[in-house]
Amino acid sequence: MSAATAVTRAEYCVIACAEAWRGDGEVLASPMGLIPSLGARLARRTFSPDLLMTDGEAMLVGPDGTTVEGWLPYRRHLAMVTGGRRHVMMGASQIDRYGNQNISCIGDWQRPARQLLGVRGAPVNTLNNPVSYWIPRHSPRVFVERVDMVSGVGYDRAAAAGPSASRFHRIPRVVSNLGVFDFATADRSMRIVSLHPGVTLAQVREATGFPLALTGVGDHAGDGGSSGRGSGEVPVTREPTAAELRLIREELDPRGAREREVPA
Repeated sequence: MSAATAVTRAEYCVIACAEAWRGDGEVLASPMGLIPSLGARLARRTFSPDLLMTDGEAMLVGPDGTTVEGWLPYRRHLAMVTGGRRHVMMGASQIDRYGNQNISCIGDWQRPARQLLGVRGAPVNTLNNPVSYWIPRHSPRVFVERVDMVSGVGYDRAAAAGPSASRFHRIPRVVSNLGVFDFATADRSMRIVSLHPGVTLAQVREATGFPLALTGVGDHAGDGGSSGRGSGEVPVTREPTAAELRLIREELDPRGAREREVPA
C-alpha cells in the first residue's frame, strides 16, 4: 500500500466503531462524538443498511446526516430506549475491567477533585439497550481498577442487582485509539479483541490499570505474559476495504477531522 493510500490510525478507529453496529438490524444508532458518528454512518452505508439515525432532535436522517427520512418525536425516542431498540456509543472519563463507566466526577463525589458531566442518561442506557464506548486516549487514568463513581453500569454491578438490571444489559465493545475490547470472558471482565496496526501488547498493558484477558485464552495480558502468546498472535483490527476508505475520505469526512481526534 502506498504512502498516499496508507490507512491511518483514525481510520482504523472508524472501522472498529462501525463494526459495533454490525448485525444490529433496525435499531437506532446513537453515536456520541466524531469517530463514533463516522463509524455509524459508514455502517449504515455498507453492511448495516437497516440502521436508523437521528439528527439529535426530532428527525430520522440518512447517512449524510441531513436527508430527512422520518419523524422521531421524543416520546418515540424514549420508547425505543426503554424497549432496547437503540445501540449507543458513549464516551468514558473512566472505565473499569467490568465495564462500569464514569462521566460524573473524579475523586470522592462529596468533594470531587474534578466535576464532569454528571451521570446523564448513562444508567438508563446501560440497563435498557446495548451500550458501547469510544475512548480516544487510552491511558491508566481512563482504564482504571475501580471507577470513582458509577454512571454507566458494568457487568458485575448489573449481575449483583439481579434480573431487573441484567436482563437487557449488554456492552458489545469498547474501542480506543489502541484497540478493540469486549467482555466475552467467563467472569465478564474486559478482554482484548484486536489491536490496531502498530500497537503492541506491551503498550496496551502499560496504558491499562488492570489485567486484560486475551482473545481465545483464559490467562490475562497483564499477568507477566503467562498465557504463552506473544504480541504477534493478538488479532489485528481489520483493514477497511477500498470502498470503505473512499467513503470515509471523500464523503463522510473529506476535511479529515478524524485525524485531529486520533493523530497518526
